[in-house]
Amino acid sequence: MSFVNYDDPDYVTANPVVLRGVTLQGLEWAFTSTDAANWFPLTRISHMLDCELFGLDSGWHHRTNVFLHALAALLLFGFLNRATHERWPSALVAALFALHPLHVDSVAWVAERKDVLCAVFWFAGLWAYAWYVEKPAGKRYALVTAMFCLGLMSKPMIVTFPFLLMVLDLWPFQRGWKIREKLPWFALSIAGSAITVIAQSGGGAVESFTAFPFGARLENSLASYGVYLAQAFWPEHLAVFYPFPQNIEVWRPTVAAIALVSISGLVWARRRRYPYLAVGWLWFIGTLVPAIGLVQVGAMAHADRYMYVPMVGIAIMVAFAGAEFLRKQPSWFAVAGAAVCLACVPVTLAQEGYWQNSETLFRHALAVTRDNSIAEHNLGSYLMDQPGRLPEATEHLQAALRINPDSPSAHSDLGSALAKSGQLQEAIGEFQTAMRLNPNSPIVAENLKKAQSEARKNPAETHYNDGVDRLREGRARDAATEFEEALKLRPDYAEAEDNLGIALTQVLGRESEAREHFAVAVKLDPSSAKAHYNLGVALSQIPGRLPEAIRELETAYRLKPDAELKQALDQLRSGAR
Repeated sequence: MSFVNYDDPDYVTANPVVLRGVTLQGLEWAFTSTDAANWFPLTRISHMLDCELFGLDSGWHHRTNVFLHALAALLLFGFLNRATHERWPSALVAALFALHPLHVDSVAWVAERKDVLCAVFWFAGLWAYAWYVEKPAGKRYALVTAMFCLGLMSKPMIVTFPFLLMVLDLWPFQRGWKIREKLPWFALSIAGSAITVIAQSGGGAVESFTAFPFGARLENSLASYGVYLAQAFWPEHLAVFYPFPQNIEVWRPTVAAIALVSISGLVWARRRRYPYLAVGWLWFIGTLVPAIGLVQVGAMAHADRYMYVPMVGIAIMVAFAGAEFLRKQPSWFAVAGAAVCLACVPVTLAQEGYWQNSETLFRHALAVTRDNSIAEHNLGSYLMDQPGRLPEATEHLQAALRINPDSPSAHSDLGSALAKSGQLQEAIGEFQTAMRLNPNSPIVAENLKKAQSEARKNPAETHYNDGVDRLREGRARDAATEFEEALKLRPDYAEAEDNLGIALTQVLGRESEAREHFAVAVKLDPSSAKAHYNLGVALSQIPGRLPEAIRELETAYRLKPDAELKQALDQLRSGAR
C-alpha cells in the first residue's frame, strides 16, 4: 500500500521536520508543535523514527502500524485475562479488536499512527491498573500514570481513561468507586483536553456554531451513536470520510436516542446480575464522547477510526454474555467465537484493499457516500499528478466545488489543474478565488503569480485574454479577431473555439459559423459543459436538429447541473413533443 494524499502529507510525506528523521530540533518541535491542529509529540516522534529507519518506504510505515495494532490486541487480552480470569471471553474480545473491519482505517492509514500508538499505552495502562488493584502501591500507581501520560502524548482521545477506570471498578474489580485516588488522573485529563482545544482552535479545525449549529450537532451525535452501534454488528459501506449531512431525517436521532436510553436503562437495571453488560455499554458510550461531535472538528459526520477503542465495550458485552449463556457448552462458545472472527476476515480484507492508493480509497468513498466534497477533491488532486488524466482530475475538482464552493484548497487545486492543461485565464480565476477565501496562503499567492506570469508570456493566451476583454466590452468583431489569432498559434485551444463561436453569434452575417466552432470546442474538450450548452442552443435554432440540441444540453446538465440549464432543457423537450 502507498501513502494517501489525505493527512499523510501533513504528518509524513510533505512534513520537512519529520522527513529529516530523529534530530534534536525535531524532538523540540514534536513537543511544542500544534501543526495540523494537533498536539501529539510521541506520534510525531514515531513518524520521525520511521523516516530515520525506512525513509519514505510506505510498506515499512504500514508495517509499524500493523505491529502496534497487534501489540495493542495482545495488551487488551492481557488486561482482560488478568482482570476477569476468563481466558476465552478475553481472547474473543482481543480477536474482535484485531480483526474487525471498523479498525481498518486506524491500521491501514499511516496518518492514524496516533490511534494504534495511543491504544498500546491505553491498554498497557489498563493492565497496570489491574496490577495496581491487586496490591495498591506507589510504583504501581506511577506505572498507570506513566502509561496515561504517554497515551495523552499519542492521541488526546484517551482523556476518558479515568472515567473508564471508575467503570471498571464496578466490574471486574468490584471495589467501589475510589474517586480520591483518581483525582490526579482527572487533572491530567483536564489538562490534556485544554491543550487539545487550544491546538485545534488555533489550527482552525474546530467549527463554529454558525457553520454547525448546536441543534444539528446534537442530532448528528445521537444519529452517530446509532450508526456506530449498527456498524459494529453489520460493517458495510465503510468509508474514509462521511460528510456532515445537510439535513438529518428526524427519525434517525429519535430512534438512536430511544435505543440509547432503553439499552442504558436495561443494562443498568441488570448490572448486579450481568455487570459486564453495564460496563461494556458504558465503555462504548463514554469513550466515544470526545469524538461524538458536540465539539465539531472538521466537516465529518462520524469516522470509523473513532470506534477503535470504544468498540471494545461492545465486544465485551458480546463475548462475556456469550460465555455465560454457553457456560455449560464451552465448545459451542469456541465455535461461535471462531465463526464471528472468521466472518470479519473477508470484509476486513476487502476494506483493506481500498487503501492501496488515493484513487482506490476515494473512488470507494464516492461509491458509498453522497455529496462527498472531500473525496471528490482528494481524488481530483491525485489524478492531477497522473499522466494523461488531467481532464478527469478537473471534473472531480469541479464536482468538489459544486458541493462546497467555499473550499480554498479545492479552488487552488483546480487552478493548478487548469494551469497544467494550459487554461491559464481560468486558472488565474480559481487562484484569485482561493486567495479571497484564504488570503494568508503563500502557496496560492505564488501559484497565482506564476500563472499570471505565464499568461503574459504566452502569445496565444494574450490574444485569448484580449478577446475576452473585447467580448465583455461588446466589441464582438474585435473579439472574434483576437480568438482567431489565438487559434492560429494554438489550434487545440478549446476555450478559444468556444468563445469565438460566442463572438460570431453577435457578428452580422457570421452567425452560421458559430455552430462549427462550438462543435470543434466540444470535440477538443468533451468535458466542457459550457461548449455543449452553446452547441445545443445553436443546434436548436436549425429546423430538424432539435433532438441533437437536446442531447447536447443533456450532456451539459450532466457535467454541470444548473437550474437555468434545466429550465432551458425542459423547454426544448416540451417543444420536441
